[in-house]
Amino acid sequence: MTMPRIPLGEVIETFINFLVTNFSFLTMAFTRIMESVISFMENTLMLLHPLLFIIAVSALVFWLTRKKGLSIFALAGLLLIWNMQLWEATVSTITLVLIATLTALIIGIPIGIVAALSHRVNRVVQPVLDVMQTMPAFVYLIPAIPFFGLGKVAAIFATVIFSMPPAIRLTCLGIQQVPEDLVECADAFGSTKWQKLFKLQLPMATPTIMAGVNQTVMLALSMVVIAAMIGARGLGGEVWRAIQRLQMGSGFEAGIAIVIVAIILDRVLQHLGSKKQ
Repeated sequence: MTMPRIPLGEVIETFINFLVTNFSFLTMAFTRIMESVISFMENTLMLLHPLLFIIAVSALVFWLTRKKGLSIFALAGLLLIWNMQLWEATVSTITLVLIATLTALIIGIPIGIVAALSHRVNRVVQPVLDVMQTMPAFVYLIPAIPFFGLGKVAAIFATVIFSMPPAIRLTCLGIQQVPEDLVECADAFGSTKWQKLFKLQLPMATPTIMAGVNQTVMLALSMVVIAAMIGARGLGGEVWRAIQRLQMGSGFEAGIAIVIVAIILDRVLQHLGSKKQ
């Protein structure tokens, strides 16, 4: 006797096909708009000479962190990227990460706030986050392609979904960890929910929220190689091309460039998070 198979895959495929058939005109229109925005951002960043851009970034790193060592590392690392002729790919990657991170934070932080303030929403959100964080990253590429086609917009969509959970989870955790006696004190002084949220809970939760921002950026950056499989290009595209052609040296150069960008972003965001404490 054979066990009857539950047609889970067929149901999901039918549902996705239904959405594509009925709403693809909206997603394709959105794709064209986003491609114009991405091209504008990349062209704007490329207008500035790489050397001037590198000096400006190094100065910004020093102004934000007041750390000479990190500023020198940013200067030397970005000069190395320019020397390896990966500047255009790096700008493309930074643009993708910037758009994906901002989108993930704009969506994720409000959801985290609502989940922290509502037990019902929290009970729904937490299992969804568990699924999102344990799902293999490659799976997110499956719905992105039929909705947005091959290219950077589909890569941004997959990156947003992949990198959003830390923003939601750590925002929720930060607000929930605000000491109960402070919340009761605010209630005793007659604070409204909005006053309590913006003047007590969010300021107290800022270090934890910044940790979530840091993790979101790192996850978005880690997605660039996988996103290159659907046409994202950038540094991930260089790594993917090197894998296909067995060019180990070129692959390591692109990998080093990704690491340099990741270290700069990580250290700056860590400092900003600790500064808020």
